[in-house]
Amino acid sequence: MNKVLVRRSTPWLVAVTALAIVPLEGATAAHHATAAAASSDTTVSSLTAIHSVASLSGLAATSAGAFNPASVSKPDWKQVPDGAGRARPNAGGAKSTAAPLPVPVVAPTAVSGTSGAVQSFDGINQYQNRYVASGGNQFTVTPPDQALCVGNGFVLESVNDSLRIFNTAGKALTPPIGLNAFYGYKPEINRTTFEFGPFPTDPTCYYDPQYGRWFHVVLTLDTNRKTGALTLKNHLDIAVSTTSNPLGSWVVYSIAAQDDGSQGTPKHASCPCLGDFPHIGADQNGFFITTNEYPFGTGPGVFGNNFNGAQVYALSKAQLAQAAKAVTLVHLSRLALNNGTPSFTLWPSEVPGTAYDTRDRGTEWFSQSTAAVQETNNAAGMSNNIAVWKLTNTQSLDSSSPDLMLRSRTLGSEVYGVPPPSEQKVGPVPLRDCLITACFPGLGPSRSEVEGPLDSSDTRMLTTWLAAGHLFAALDTVASVSGRYQAGIAYFVVDVSTDPIGISSQGYVAVDGNVIYPSIATDSKGNGAMAMSLAGAKYYPSAAYMTVALSGPTGVVTTAARGAGPDDEFCQYLFFSCGGTSITRPRWGDYGAAAIVGSQVWIASEFIDQRCTIQQYAVDPTCGGTRAPLSNWATRITQVTP
Repeated sequence: MNKVLVRRSTPWLVAVTALAIVPLEGATAAHHATAAAASSDTTVSSLTAIHSVASLSGLAATSAGAFNPASVSKPDWKQVPDGAGRARPNAGGAKSTAAPLPVPVVAPTAVSGTSGAVQSFDGINQYQNRYVASGGNQFTVTPPDQALCVGNGFVLESVNDSLRIFNTAGKALTPPIGLNAFYGYKPEINRTTFEFGPFPTDPTCYYDPQYGRWFHVVLTLDTNRKTGALTLKNHLDIAVSTTSNPLGSWVVYSIAAQDDGSQGTPKHASCPCLGDFPHIGADQNGFFITTNEYPFGTGPGVFGNNFNGAQVYALSKAQLAQAAKAVTLVHLSRLALNNGTPSFTLWPSEVPGTAYDTRDRGTEWFSQSTAAVQETNNAAGMSNNIAVWKLTNTQSLDSSSPDLMLRSRTLGSEVYGVPPPSEQKVGPVPLRDCLITACFPGLGPSRSEVEGPLDSSDTRMLTTWLAAGHLFAALDTVASVSGRYQAGIAYFVVDVSTDPIGISSQGYVAVDGNVIYPSIATDSKGNGAMAMSLAGAKYYPSAAYMTVALSGPTGVVTTAARGAGPDDEFCQYLFFSCGGTSITRPRWGDYGAAAIVGSQVWIASEFIDQRCTIQQYAVDPTCGGTRAPLSNWATRITQVTP
C-alpha cells in the first residue's frame, strides 16, 4: 500500500499508518493509487469524551406557556445552515461544453390514499420543538431534518432541534427534549436574558444491534453569547448510549470541524469552514460520519468553487460502544473522483441487522451524485452517472495503526438533474395573511407575499442502504410528467457483490404532483420500503412511501398520513429573506429517514398536520398549540411490513 503523509493534529495522537485512495478500476488501480494518495489528506488522532448524560428523564422540561406576541419581534427564527444555499460570489462551477442531457420523461405512478401500514403516529411538530422542548428556550427552526432509529423496543426520533423517545407501540416515553440540553449546552436562546447558546443542526441517529448502542450525531455551531453571531467554530458531536436503553446514560464525544488549524484541526484551503450535512453509517468495525466542507468566506477552496469536497470521519465502533476514554479517529479529505470531479455528499451505508460486508477485512460503502451545479462543477445541473466509494480494512480501526483504503468508481446511469420546487395545494396560509396586514408587531407589512412551493433538494444522494450484495441509493430529480416539469425520485440499485461492480437496476418514481426526499431500508433479502414526502396541486404536503424489492421501488405510492393544509413557514416569504436575497428560499426536508428491525421497516417523513385561518391565527398564532407562529411543519413515523 502506498504511504501518505499524516498530519499530527493532537498531542494524544495514536500510532499512524497510511490511507491510500484509488479508483475501483480493476487492473489500473495500482497505477492510480500513487497519484490519488499524493493529492489526498489523512489525519489520524483520538477523541476523548467531553460530556455525559446521566438519564434522559432529568432533561424533561415543561411547556413555556401561552404565546407572547411581543416575542415575534425578538430573535425567534433560524433556518438550518446549508452550504449549497449560502451566497457565494466566487461560486459557479465550470462551463459545460457537453451536449445537454434530456430531462427524463416519466409515466406517473398511481397514488393510493389507503395506507397499508402496521401503524402510523405523529412525531415531533414545530409547536413542540419551539415551545415545549427546553421550556421554550428554542428557536423556530426550519426544516426539521428528520432522524429516526429503532431497536430494543424503542423508537428515537430527532429533528432540528429536539429529540423524543417512543416505544414501538407509538407511546411517547419522554417529552420533546432540546438538543442543547441533551448535549450539555446552554439553551439556544434564553428567553429571559436573551443570551445565546450553541446552535445544533442536522441530527442523525443509528441503533447498532451488534453492541446494543444508540448513536446520535449533530453539527453544532458555536455562537457569540451576547449577539448570537456565529464564531465560525463548529463541531460534530457524537452521543453514544452506555446501554441498549436510550432512556439511560450517554457519553458525548466531539470533533472540531472548522479545519483552519485551530483546536487541533488540519489546515484546509480557504477555511475556517462549515462541516455541513453530516450523515452516518456503520459496518462491523467502524462508525462513519461524512460532511460537505464549505469555506465561510469567499475563498476558492480546494476545488476552485468555494468548496472543499466531502470529508469522511472513520471511528472505531467498538471503542465508542465501550465508552472508551480515547477513540481512534481517521479523517479523510481532499477526495475527488478519478476524473477530478469533487466528492459531494458521500452518503454512508447502513445494513439490516448485522449483515455487514466483511470482505477485505471490513468494508463500508458510500454513494454520491455528480449533478450539483456548484459542488461538482456541473453548470448544466444534469448528469448521467453516479459514483460509488468503497472503504476497506475497517478492522484496522481497532488497532493502534489504522490502515484504510478508499476507492471510487464512476458508473454510467440514467439521466437526473436539479428538480424544480414542489408545488403544493392551495389552502389557508395565515402567516402570509398576517404579513400582508401586519397583524402582529414585527410581522410585516409585506404586500407581495404568496403561498410558496417546497424545496426539492439539489440532486445530492439522500439515502444509501446495503443488503443482499446490492447498494440502494436515491435522490431527487427533475422529471417531465404528463408534459410538466415536476420533482421526482431517481433510484439506483448497484450490484457490489461482483468485481467490477455495476448498476443492476435503476428507474424513476413520479406522480401527478411531486415526490421528494426518499429514504430506503430493507431486510437482508432486499425487501423493504422507501419513505418520501408527497405534494402537488391536489396534495397538501403528505407523508408517503412505496414498497421496495431487490430491483427497486414497486407498486403504488401509498399515503401514510395525508396533509391537512399547506406549508406556511417563514422561509416561503420575502419578508424574512431566508436566501439572503430578494428571492424566497422555501425549506423542506432536508432529509427523511428509514430503519428496519427484523421484517418491520420504520420510516419518517415531514408533512403538515394542521390548518387554521387568519381569524384563528390573529387570536392565537399557535392555533391551539398545533403550530408555531412562524412555521407549521410536523413529522410522521410509520411502521410498514414489506
